[in-house]
Amino acid sequence: MEEKEREALVGALEEFLNEGLERVILSSPADGEEIRKVRIRPILLRGELVFQAEEQRGTQAFHKNMNREETAAYVAGLLAGSLKQMELSAAGGTVHALVSKKGKMTVKIRRKMAVPAAGLPAPASHNRRKRYVLEEGKPVPFLVDLGVMTGDGQVVRSRYDKFRQINRFLEFIEDILPRLDRERENVIIDFGCGKSYLTFAMYYYLKELKGYSIRVIGLDLKKDVIARCNLLAERYGFDRLRFYHGDIASYEGVDQVDMVVTLHACDTATDYALSKAVKWGGAGDSLRALLPA
Repeated sequence: MEEKEREALVGALEEFLNEGLERVILSSPADGEEIRKVRIRPILLRGELVFQAEEQRGTQAFHKNMNREETAAYVAGLLAGSLKQMELSAAGGTVHALVSKKGKMTVKIRRKMAVPAAGLPAPASHNRRKRYVLEEGKPVPFLVDLGVMTGDGQVVRSRYDKFRQINRFLEFIEDILPRLDRERENVIIDFGCGKSYLTFAMYYYLKELKGYSIRVIGLDLKKDVIARCNLLAERYGFDRLRFYHGDIASYEGVDQVDMVVTLHACDTATDYALSKAVKWGGAGDSLRALLPA
């Protein structure tokens, strides 16, 4: 790869390697190369935006995190030897790079219009922008830590599906608000809470935004996930949110529950959750939201 081609590639990469990046895919390995494919995505690590590369080597995947300059150099290095094709997709446009058998690189950049022409109104679609329960532009600490938002409240482009999923879930919660009692503490159980994006969102919405008195219990079989979630709950000061290791069938930690959430239950776990909800009584709301995991 000639120096002029490398500079053009690195310049294009540094332009699009920001929170608007959706993905970078490198493919078409050279003969005999161990690396078969590389995917790069933006993530927040301890509040800092970094770019995580996943290298496919045979049947194994290896990960590394880099800053913008390191990522640009890393991609340029791969295209100089191991891989011959790159596709970058971002909010601001796309970049395609192709290396011929003789080593000549072609780089094509397509930029999307970001600002309307002077004196003209913004497109109608901008004026009809959907309003979410958790608004974009207003940072929510747990969404920042979980890599869904940047520190200034902007949604990471590659996590928009998760952002929409969280807000859709909160719309379900909004529908059952009349069933919760404002005069006492409401107990909520989340079975199969996993990494607990939705559990944190539910607590934040009900307690912090709506002012309900609640106690939320998250339950999952993965001990490392439970430990991580409890640390985050303490960090945010969510003192009525706790996570425990256990399964749906045997949990007996409470006598009465107002709402049961089971988004990840499957097979007989769903039956156990429904049975428990009936046994505990209370408001009798058992949610099985049709949302992706």
